[in-house]
Amino acid sequence: MVRGALLGVVVAVVAVACGRPAGYPASVTPAHPLYGKAMPEIHHRTTLDGQPFDSAQLAGKPVLVKFFADYCVPCRETLPAAQRIHEAHPDVVFLGIDEDESAETAQSLTKRYGLTFPVVHDESNVLSGRFRVSALPMTFVADRTGVVRWVGADGQTEEDLRSAVETAARGP
Repeated sequence: MVRGALLGVVVAVVAVACGRPAGYPASVTPAHPLYGKAMPEIHHRTTLDGQPFDSAQLAGKPVLVKFFADYCVPCRETLPAAQRIHEAHPDVVFLGIDEDESAETAQSLTKRYGLTFPVVHDESNVLSGRFRVSALPMTFVADRTGVVRWVGADGQTEEDLRSAVETAARGP
């Protein structure tokens, strides 16, 4: 019993020493350049349902930004997982960013997976460049201060994503 408690303390100390905030799962891509930095701003975008979106709407809220595309095979698992987590956490702002060539494909994908969070079509890949997305899917979770605390890529699990979102929802 003491040995298990000691192991838990050692793991927590190592996580903090390595720069991972307490409570967050290990990022799939901890070397990502945005990890531990401010989430890039998103200005003057329109969601697929015609609503304006600007990162000013995110101030003081935990945020999940998920990049995906129709051609992305792992997205077939991560999109339904993101939707389930979104439904369970209305206090966290979710934003999907579709990287397909056409808004019609993005719209079709959104309908196919029943996504109810806002989705922006990144027509010129400006946002993927700003977020330094190198592969799909890629997911960023930021805390209430706007700092990226978790980055998931191919290999992210639903449980890791859920843990990152729940930790961000609890606050710093």
